[in-house]
Amino acid sequence: MKSITIKGSERESVGKKATKALRNAGLVPCVVYGGDKPLHFSATELAFRDLVYTPNAHTVAVELEGGTALKAIMQDIQFHPVTDAIIHVDFYQLFDDKAVTMNIPVRLNGSSPGVKNGGRLLFRKRKLAIKALPDNLPDFFDIDISKLKIGGNITVETLLNDDFTILHPETTTVVQVKMARTAVLIDDEEEDGEEGAEAGTEESQE
Repeated sequence: MKSITIKGSERESVGKKATKALRNAGLVPCVVYGGDKPLHFSATELAFRDLVYTPNAHTVAVELEGGTALKAIMQDIQFHPVTDAIIHVDFYQLFDDKAVTMNIPVRLNGSSPGVKNGGRLLFRKRKLAIKALPDNLPDFFDIDISKLKIGGNITVETLLNDDFTILHPETTTVVQVKMARTAVLIDDEEEDGEEGAEAGTEESQE
């Protein structure tokens, strides 16, 4: 999985006054859990742009003044209710030999023939929760929908992998194509016939 580096400064004072002063200075108070003790630090709000405002999942390389460096994943983020500014971020420290739970985005590839014939594509699970060692965390799940017809679906079962555990039942539907009122049901033979006719027409036109 790709990593984003966030540089900051460790903070000693963690009270309300100190936190408010950080925010007034344009800094975001952060905490890293999972180690021997929580690590408090702050970073500029701009440092989180590529981590927060993206559909992709990333690990984080936290680099602090004084030489402290560690790997983590973002666990929680809080925004100001009015301005939407980032006001707090929680991280969880990663260790090479310790599995971690993370939500991984799903990416659809191809064009569904079911949708082409009037069906309705339902993207049920845009992210899937998995448990894996840090080195086995995938960037995303790639799903090919080029053969997905009306009434068809793709479930978690097709995505199983020895490198990680998907924390959803195998029968969970990730994406499906449902019948719509304007849908046209075409069986395999009719599709093949139409494709052949279209190919012949194209050749005659050339």
